[in-house]
Amino acid sequence: MLPTVSNLYCAEPLVFVDLETTGGSLGVHRITEIGVVEVGPAGVTQWSSLVNPQQPIPFFIQQLTGISDSMVRDAPTFDVIAHDLLARLDGRLFVAHNARFDHGFLRSEFKRHGIRFQPDVLCTVQLSRAIYPTERRHGLDALIERHALVPFARHRALADADLLWQFWQHLHNAHSADILRGHIDQVTRRFRLAGDIDEDTIERIPAGCGVYVFYGENDVPLYVGRSVRLRQRVRAHLTGMKRSAKEQRLAELVRRVEWTGTGGEIGAMLEEGRSIARLGPAHNRVSKARRDDPRGAPWTHPGAIAIEEADATTGARVWHVVDGWQFFGTATSLDEAARLRSSAALAVFELSTYRILSERLSRGLKIVPLGVAMLVGAESA
Repeated sequence: MLPTVSNLYCAEPLVFVDLETTGGSLGVHRITEIGVVEVGPAGVTQWSSLVNPQQPIPFFIQQLTGISDSMVRDAPTFDVIAHDLLARLDGRLFVAHNARFDHGFLRSEFKRHGIRFQPDVLCTVQLSRAIYPTERRHGLDALIERHALVPFARHRALADADLLWQFWQHLHNAHSADILRGHIDQVTRRFRLAGDIDEDTIERIPAGCGVYVFYGENDVPLYVGRSVRLRQRVRAHLTGMKRSAKEQRLAELVRRVEWTGTGGEIGAMLEEGRSIARLGPAHNRVSKARRDDPRGAPWTHPGAIAIEEADATTGARVWHVVDGWQFFGTATSLDEAARLRSSAALAVFELSTYRILSERLSRGLKIVPLGVAMLVGAESA
């Protein structure tokens, strides 16, 4: 006997969603059909609508879904149903198979019409992999076969959404609530993040190397970190994916995030050290003094230098400006690097910069003396 609906909605209402589209490319293809199964303490309701995509449906898509141009010709366009659809989805856990696809298409359509759409998302492909790690196939056809689900019209939106609801019921019948809750928490992607941080904020963060700073109430610095995948790392901090208890406590305090793209890993290390020393964030480990720490070690170059590094994402070159064991920042050209140094005050010894460069400068880093760079710039002008 299946558990009751009141035991199935996991302390938050659910929507099982499936879309049919004219193709698989966001920004190019459009939605042709939407199916929604709403599940909550009040029970289960179903809703679906064809959607006029305002573009032709490719023949092979028509063959797959059975949805033809003539079927959608008089259907409402997305803007007509947008607010009614949002009312059904808003405030509910968004459950879909290959959820990135369905969520991405809907988010793009809502955004096109000036509507913000950022539900928490649960992918049933990831959930199936988490619960059945020894199985190789986790597509919808595999779930139908493995769990005796009953399709009534494959590749139609409401029918496929109903299959996900059937799968959800099967899981709650086959596994304990505690086990399921752990897997669901693990794979759910939380888009309601922290303070003023939302998914739009996260999307503005560079994908490559850089440094991030979390701030709490009253703009108190909490934590400085670096990553070679900056956007991914910040999102992981805040979305509950594989976090430790310490990271969970930190995430609950975060209200704002700042970031600096550094192009390469050396720049990220230098920027992280400088930011920790400048901000003194409460959740960073304090660097302990060592016996061999220098007290104002002599600078080993006649003046400022620019350390050249390739941007790990784009391949473009960047230059990290250092003088007197102080890091002044990252520039995208040697002219900019020279201006960055000339506009700053006298260099101050930074222990973090000394430690990083004393280890790394002997490893073949490409160094340009900024005095030479300024001369070259003046001659070319």
